Amino acid sequence: MADLSLPQQRAARRRLSLPKIPTSVVVAVVWILAILVVALLADQIAPYSLTRMDLKNRLSMPGNAAHWLGTDELGRDVLSRLLFSIRISLLIAFGATTISAVLGTLLGFLAAHFRGLIEQIVLMLADFQASMPFLILALAVLAFFGSSLQLLVCLMGLYGWERYARIARGLAISAAAQGYAGAIRQLGATPSRIYFRHILPNIASTLIVSMTLVFPEVILLESGLSFLGLGVQPPMTSLGNMVGYAREYLGRAPCIMLAPATTIVLTTLAVSIIGDWLRDKLDPTMK
Repeated sequence: MADLSLPQQRAARRRLSLPKIPTSVVVAVVWILAILVVALLADQIAPYSLTRMDLKNRLSMPGNAAHWLGTDELGRDVLSRLLFSIRISLLIAFGATTISAVLGTLLGFLAAHFRGLIEQIVLMLADFQASMPFLILALAVLAFFGSSLQLLVCLMGLYGWERYARIARGLAISAAAQGYAGAIRQLGATPSRIYFRHILPNIASTLIVSMTLVFPEVILLESGLSFLGLGVQPPMTSLGNMVGYAREYLGRAPCIMLAPATTIVLTTLAVSIIGDWLRDKLDPTMK
């Protein structure tokens, strides 16, 4: 670098110091971006409508010129249903993860701010949520109230909120102990401004990592409920819904099940890989 000017030397040092992103993370990001594009453009990409039937080509194998991934038991195009299923499954997963994160963070801030009785109530609810198998609770609610997309998203939004509540409470108490929250309070800031303008940005990275860990669990949970017939109901379809209806035809037309099952596995794996990488990058003890 002796022959380079000072700005060129600094630019070269920055290039050399750029962190190397593992290949697995790059592949995971590309897969997630592709899945998002498919979900947004499913209407334009899908060769057929969701409910169009071709009874002459029932249970056709992949490779058919008219149906690349074959057809199901009613002659519906598997590729088209797969594209629409990705949209519904991601909609449920994103909506539920967002509701869970917002609810848990708000309850965690309430527990950290009021302490005392309110804190004990929030912690008691968190302990109850953690001890109760959520799948059993979801089955009971859906069996009693029936299944709809709105109810399913709200119900899935109750999954994992206790993790965010514990994280938000602990980090908010830690922030208050560090002194900067007390200093802002002395300047006349309201509690909402302290928590959402100053504390929340400092703990956002931890909450984001938690969201990437809960997201694949929500996808798997929704797939399990749809597999049992209590998730997304026809004529809508989801990845778990496709797997559930295809289990009776696994021997005759395996692609009906293998296509959505592979998508579930790859999507959850990709989100988990990104979450693990973010956790390592944002963990101050790893630096």
